[in-house]
Amino acid sequence: MNSIFHRTSVRNFSDKRVEEEKIIKILQAAMAAPSAGNQQPWEFYVVRDKKTLEQLSQSSPYAGSTKEAPVAIVACYRKAITFPEYAQIDLSIAVENLMLEADELGLGTVLLGIAPLVERMNHVRHILNIPNDLEAFAIIPCGYPLKETKQQERFEESRIHFL
Repeated sequence: MNSIFHRTSVRNFSDKRVEEEKIIKILQAAMAAPSAGNQQPWEFYVVRDKKTLEQLSQSSPYAGSTKEAPVAIVACYRKAITFPEYAQIDLSIAVENLMLEADELGLGTVLLGIAPLVERMNHVRHILNIPNDLEAFAIIPCGYPLKETKQQERFEESRIHFL
């Protein structure tokens, strides 16, 4: 559980290559997530190509860190599932698992939301040639952080209500 209290959003990465076994490990963590009706709607694109990373960095005003990342993972969800209204919730859980495992392995990540903004989703679809039965959900740049930052304290006891 240390990663829950250690993980931060990382937008500046060293140019050190992320090992394939670490990428597989973080994707295993993502796919270990619970999902509505166990539908497991996720699909993941692992992007290392610098030209493609540069194109992805144009997906939103906040995606610039993708350009300098050694790898980005694009999380997508299948549309033809039993409970499509829960797909984005399922992907949120999977991406959180991915980010926590990345932290555990000494990697940094940042969540760049694509869904539900159709323009951004279509932009990513075009860049990666994502088939029509999938929707782009998020871009997660990943790499070794240039520096370590301390997580903010976010606990506010006043937001807890016991009944």
